[in-house]
Amino acid sequence: MKEVSGKVIKVSGPLIVASGMSESKMFDVVRVSESRLIGEIIELRGDKASIQVYEETDGIGPGEAVYSTGAPLSVELGPGLIESIFDGIQRPLEKLRAKSGDRIGRGVEVSALDHEKKWKFNPTVKKGATVSEGDELGYVQENKFVRHKIMVPVGKSGVVKSIKDGEYTIDEEIAVITTEKGKDEGVCMMQKCPVRKGRAYKEKLSPAIPMVTGQRVIDTLFPITKGGVAAVPGPFGSGKTVVQHQLAKWADADIIVYVGCGERGNEMTDVLNEFPELMDPKTGEPLMKRTILIANTSDMPVAAREASIYTGITIAEYFRDMGYNVAIMADSTSRWAEALREMSGRLEEMPGEEGYPAYLSSRLAEFYERAGIVKVLGSKDIIGSVTAIGAVSPPGGDLSEPVSQGTLRIVKVFWGLSYALAYKRHFPAIDWLQSYSLYADRLSEWYAEHMGEDWNRLRARFMSILQEEANLEEIVRLVGIDALGSSDRLTMETAKMIREDYLHQNAFHEVDTFSSLEKQKKMMNLILEYNRKGQEALNEGVDIEDIIEMPVRENI
Repeated sequence: MKEVSGKVIKVSGPLIVASGMSESKMFDVVRVSESRLIGEIIELRGDKASIQVYEETDGIGPGEAVYSTGAPLSVELGPGLIESIFDGIQRPLEKLRAKSGDRIGRGVEVSALDHEKKWKFNPTVKKGATVSEGDELGYVQENKFVRHKIMVPVGKSGVVKSIKDGEYTIDEEIAVITTEKGKDEGVCMMQKCPVRKGRAYKEKLSPAIPMVTGQRVIDTLFPITKGGVAAVPGPFGSGKTVVQHQLAKWADADIIVYVGCGERGNEMTDVLNEFPELMDPKTGEPLMKRTILIANTSDMPVAAREASIYTGITIAEYFRDMGYNVAIMADSTSRWAEALREMSGRLEEMPGEEGYPAYLSSRLAEFYERAGIVKVLGSKDIIGSVTAIGAVSPPGGDLSEPVSQGTLRIVKVFWGLSYALAYKRHFPAIDWLQSYSLYADRLSEWYAEHMGEDWNRLRARFMSILQEEANLEEIVRLVGIDALGSSDRLTMETAKMIREDYLHQNAFHEVDTFSSLEKQKKMMNLILEYNRKGQEALNEGVDIEDIIEMPVRENI
């Protein structure tokens, strides 16, 4: 590839300005100085280019050479992705460690995937078959759980002239396709895909199937669909990461992409240590067998934090195109937005609200809009989905700040975490009075069909009891609980049972960590049956204290 050469004229932390770059294009990847630091062009003015560098720029000065590769920031997609741990620009951390030790060295060049390893390619089409972009040519069985489809790359279609069977590296040709123009084009197992542009699909569908998470407060009160988008905002210490870990472990998704974006190093260490040891309830294999981790800790270069989100969503779209249901966890988009703000400040752009760039909302929308349930490319009607769940860390828990507000305008599920609940050791600390799900009405048909007509009635009753409790609390605070009538006292006790016995869930208890929908329905019925029988007893003249102190409550 032809390299365009320029010269460094200014260095401002991770931002470098170079002259002599008139032949370059926006978002081209460049190499800076003889150290070959990797960077990306984010602004062009005349022959001057502003470059965000994904590595430390210590020791770089004016006059040093800049080489443009002429290609955008891309990821390598192919066998070997599953179980991998990458940094924000898809460099495998294990290979980086082998080359440069515990601290990532500068200018270290390693390929994202293993180009030496041979994979057993199993063809699923025969010579002479007509194929179009997105069709499956064959597959590689990466592990017991993941059947990695090798697809016809976008832009290629025609007749299969030849196809191989056997063990090959990801660079070796496994098929030749004769296009409509009569040209022979080779296909290998690896594709390269730019990260800032969404992968193509046939048709976007309306999400109408729930993604079951096994977390009662989510599945019952604030459900999310496959292909849906959700935000988990909350102050420091309210349990955002715990919620995302639980979803990564238990959500009804085939593949998990976990992006630790600007996360504390010790939290990423927990993920890296936990996931290989956790057993997947569906397969009995370690959870890591269907997980890809992108670790970009808070002490890593800030520009790479900005890229990590796009790296993650592109990998998620690739598995979606195979027909998988993929869940991507971004923890946290606030720290990603801080990286945007820092780079915008160094570019001397006009700041928007609280110093964030004016384009913050559109960048957030670009990320979340790449989620969805789609008919993928190819001659068969295969459906795949990407569900995006982003944690938001508003400073001081202030949800009026720009990142929270920008996110809330886009997402349809809001799991608002409460520090007060977390302080009371109530986990997940999702505030049932603040949170909402705009998918709940759309999913009511699915729940009625698969869980029985009474599911929606039970859910509505739960919500109304919690609302009534919130209203009665005002009275209790003003004049005390003795001012309430017996019926209201029973409502308060039922609401307490819903809060403490149903919505509270112990992530570290082997039985309580996951609840199936059938179990959730039985628990709802049990609590509401107690309420109904209690109401009948009150009508018969039984004292409220006797009803509250019944031993059956403890059993429930």
